[in-house]
Amino acid sequence: MINDSSAILLRSPALSTRAGLGWGLVGITAFSFTVPFTRVALGGLDPVFIGAGRAIVAAALATVALALTRQSLPNLVQCARLAVVAAGVVAGFPLLTSFALQTAPASHGAVVIGLLPAATAVTVVLRTKEHPPRSFWLFAALGAVAAIAFASLQNGGFGRLHWSDLLLFGAVLAAAIGYAEGGLLARELGSWQTVSWALVLAAPLMIALTIGSVAQHPLSATPVEWLAFAYLGGVSMFLGFFAWYRGLAIGPMAQVSQVQLAQPVLTITWAALILNEPLGWTTILGGLAVVACAALAVRTRLSRKDP
Repeated sequence: MINDSSAILLRSPALSTRAGLGWGLVGITAFSFTVPFTRVALGGLDPVFIGAGRAIVAAALATVALALTRQSLPNLVQCARLAVVAAGVVAGFPLLTSFALQTAPASHGAVVIGLLPAATAVTVVLRTKEHPPRSFWLFAALGAVAAIAFASLQNGGFGRLHWSDLLLFGAVLAAAIGYAEGGLLARELGSWQTVSWALVLAAPLMIALTIGSVAQHPLSATPVEWLAFAYLGGVSMFLGFFAWYRGLAIGPMAQVSQVQLAQPVLTITWAALILNEPLGWTTILGGLAVVACAALAVRTRLSRKDP
């Protein structure tokens, strides 16, 4: 449906906003199970297999969707940009989080990953050469400090970061770059199409990594662990993006994008309910601090961009 369609013009703004927020919340709810289910799958599967194998599942679904809808092939410049998206959200984030969650609790990972909205906002600013107010940089820096302080306190004191924390921070950086470039590229290719083409582009590398993982670590997972893996491939890396990007497309994008701030809160809740992880005061306060700083950074940038 084209933008000047009368059906769009006559749609109730309130209904459009509720629909956009609703679809956005469905997408974020789907994503919020990613960290706990990764922990479940790690009980019997190698982290490389989880990170790369779930991308193969998603790439197969993406290939079917692209073929059925007869999408046009991206050009060479777009393919280069898709490679950036693939490196960030198809390879970087899944692999880094899979390795990190071998030792880090799901609730711990959720708080550190809660920095992602602010990190994405910073990446977009640098990528598009925006000039946000100084308060934006202040809140983004405070969010990073809060995440580092939280990780240090849980490891026994300031400055004591584990290898898993460095992997989680790397995952946040990778996803932020992938989200920012993907968001810009979606204006040309379409939202779900961008994710689908990135999955297809990364498929050969992911297949090679999966084969290598199976050769070194034969598969021996329980049905529950396989179900968790299936969710990661079918929902976290594919279907969840359909709902998320549909919400962003309905909009208003500025409001819908802030639904992402609820993801760490939901993930911590699932970690307690599914994995029986205890919720200490450092987890609760750390999560609140990181989410608050991320929310202030995102809102500051949005208010300057869309007054």
